[in-house]
Amino acid sequence: CGVLVEQTAAGLQVSGDKQHPANFGRLCSKGSALAETLGWEGRLTEPRVQGRTTGWDEALDAVARGFAKIIAEYGPEAVAFYVSGQLLTEDYYVANKLAKGFIGTPHVDTNSRLCMASSVAGHKRAFGADVVPGCYEDLDEADMIVLIGSNTAWCHPILYQRIQKARETRGTKVVNIDPRRTATSEGSDLQLSIAAGSDTALWNGLLVWLADHGVIDTGYIVAHTEGFDAAMARARNDCSSIADVARLTGLAEADIRAFYALWAATPRVVSCYSQGVNQAAAGTDKVNAIINCHLATGRIAKTGAGPLSLTGQPNAMGGREVGGLANMLAAHMGFSQPERDLVQRFWGAPSLVAGEGLKAVQMFEAIGRGEIKALWVMGTNPAVSLPRADAVQAALGSLEFFAVSEVVASNDTARGAGVRLPAHGWGEKNGTVTNSERRISRQRPFGDVAGEARADWWIVSRVAARLGFGKAFAFRSAADVFREHAALSGFENAGARVFDISGLKDISDVAFDELVPVQWPVKADRKSSKRVFGDGRYATANARARFVAVGDVPIAAGVSAAWPLLLNTGRIRDQWHTMTRTGLAPRLSSHIPEPFVEINPSDATATAIRDGYLARIETAHGAAIVKAVVTDRVMAGTLFAPIHWSAENSSGGRIGALVHGVTDPISGQPDSKATPANISAVAADYFGFIVTRDPVAANSIAHAVYWSRASIAAGYVTAFAVAGSYDTAREFAGALLPAGDRLTVADPRAGLFRAASIRDSRLAGVLNIAATPGLRPSQWLKGMLALDALTAEERRALLAGAMAEGAVDAGPVVCVCHQVGAVTIADAITNGCGSVEAVGNACAAGTNCGSCIPELKRMLSAALRPKANAA
Repeated sequence: CGVLVEQTAAGLQVSGDKQHPANFGRLCSKGSALAETLGWEGRLTEPRVQGRTTGWDEALDAVARGFAKIIAEYGPEAVAFYVSGQLLTEDYYVANKLAKGFIGTPHVDTNSRLCMASSVAGHKRAFGADVVPGCYEDLDEADMIVLIGSNTAWCHPILYQRIQKARETRGTKVVNIDPRRTATSEGSDLQLSIAAGSDTALWNGLLVWLADHGVIDTGYIVAHTEGFDAAMARARNDCSSIADVARLTGLAEADIRAFYALWAATPRVVSCYSQGVNQAAAGTDKVNAIINCHLATGRIAKTGAGPLSLTGQPNAMGGREVGGLANMLAAHMGFSQPERDLVQRFWGAPSLVAGEGLKAVQMFEAIGRGEIKALWVMGTNPAVSLPRADAVQAALGSLEFFAVSEVVASNDTARGAGVRLPAHGWGEKNGTVTNSERRISRQRPFGDVAGEARADWWIVSRVAARLGFGKAFAFRSAADVFREHAALSGFENAGARVFDISGLKDISDVAFDELVPVQWPVKADRKSSKRVFGDGRYATANARARFVAVGDVPIAAGVSAAWPLLLNTGRIRDQWHTMTRTGLAPRLSSHIPEPFVEINPSDATATAIRDGYLARIETAHGAAIVKAVVTDRVMAGTLFAPIHWSAENSSGGRIGALVHGVTDPISGQPDSKATPANISAVAADYFGFIVTRDPVAANSIAHAVYWSRASIAAGYVTAFAVAGSYDTAREFAGALLPAGDRLTVADPRAGLFRAASIRDSRLAGVLNIAATPGLRPSQWLKGMLALDALTAEERRALLAGAMAEGAVDAGPVVCVCHQVGAVTIADAITNGCGSVEAVGNACAAGTNCGSCIPELKRMLSAALRPKANAA
């Protein structure tokens, strides 16, 4: 998205760029809160070697020396790089060049493997290259939009509001395919709550139905594709009838017919898919099943029609362009001999790798076996985010040499690194990123750099020089790197490779600074392309797209008496990955402050789990204790838990430790949606929270059954649960309070205890415990930390657990962007606001990214229903 940052007297002001074609001025809650994440709190500001602060020369020498030693003793393949979609394209390019071209290790992979590798593989199988054929503009022009495995309302809210606008103004039909009922479901015309993993059956059934009802575009198939007969035969084998599809997907036959009929009758259809498709044991097959239907009807690379992969990171696409994946070389090239020769000559690379390296999951398995001895991690947190995260953490501890380039001083991964290198954070970075529609945008720096932090491309280049490769890495700026990247894309490329930005290879420094968002390809004439393959010519040897014969995989095969449930993992609305940065923004923790698991009421009853109480999720790989949310949003037999919490901010919310290591055999992408699991109730006798200026010390909270921490404007809220008697709970909680004058109130019969610590007339900390869960500090209570002095009335109110007279509390936050609480919204509705627009006009809720609009609609519906019934 385009983001504008302005320095004002009140501080940094962040807003959306109204001229940027990806977001036209809108920002999601995370984008709106960027200013809150840009301080130096928690930053790594100087290089560190073995825990000791050093200068850059010593740190870079340590990295070069560590790599050289391992290479000399074990060979280059004992070295690996694990990089990130948080890097800019220029950073990615230099890291990939050093590893694959000069060190000679193929073991370079990216955390983007976890979110879009299946899409890459599906594109390459169908189109011959990893190319998204369409663009975001197609969402404005489509008459039908299918969302598959994507809680778009929460995870891509700007695109979702664009979809909703088309729905409201053009009558665009929206179909949501997802085992869960999410916020996205509420803006859909048809919800298909499909059985976990059965997407291929649904799309194979559609392919058969289209053929049987004469909707196939035979002319397009004959002129521009191959493999149709084999794909159709395979589809018919499993899904020859609606009844077959219903049996495999768990959907009602009527709903399947409605979907198929709508798809057939709507030439302008865009199928948007994301992690629910990609993160699967057969994710690549799912991608190709979707693409098959578009190829069969010629609905591809046309205005308002085509498959559209929604990537999960800001620069996942840029990493794909430069070879950040283990199975790719730079500029979308593979490892054929002609491609290797081309890259080797262009780079002057002495040690270009001969083939693919290990993909992420397999890479860390090799580390655990001792086959990879040295690792450099850049801008990611695999000890939290990778499957079997406990095994990953153990593997990291076995390395002979381990370096990280990071913006934060501490996270679950960086804590174990011998060398920590301070990298530029967002706001300091200078270069380019590419989004899901192939649009390259400039990232421009502003403000002061945190301490000694440096650009990742600079760090890698300096290490390369120390390894003897200085001439090939003599980059002076990000623009230098970009020019080389652009030149390689067009090198000896007579139209053979779709990825071509050679029209920008001679861009000046000034023009680079002023570069406006542009979609590739951008060839010598510098003309950009909204859509690719519109002429029916694809990137295969014979210029034909390929149908891929795919069959359904019974995803529930791993379920057993020991592991009767399937654990599905994913994101929530306001957090990002492992919260190393978004966790710093108070507003982003105001809506969902604690880790949780969603469980269907029938499964909750069977396991004696109660809403709001604690539950232990367990798999063959790990366990987590989190809050239970009993809801029919998830299907019986399934669980859903978010991925964001780590050991830095919770006792047991590190969900990556539970996910199995199953990967798609083609893409290598982990199956994060269907880990066999069990769940049980966890005994806790007292529940509470403590509000403090400084984080509660880890050793003082360690003995709690459960705890989690979230940032607030002037400090932190730590939620906790303890087992034992009332006196035990009171003593435990009281020990958490910082020093100061104590105010306490105890009611053993009611199971309540409140205490506050006052130091220099200011609130140092306040806590509440009760025998039942559900306690959350009010906005009023959290605001007390910011007061310079407490009045006598305010002190009494702290102990009473009620607001002081005249104080106003807005209630639990609903709209994170504008920090609008439920009470404020309810008041607006009571005062006559009968629509989302009216509520927005009254209190601003829902007027920025719109991700809270489904919740606003639920509140409106609940408030207006009694009036309708009375009438």
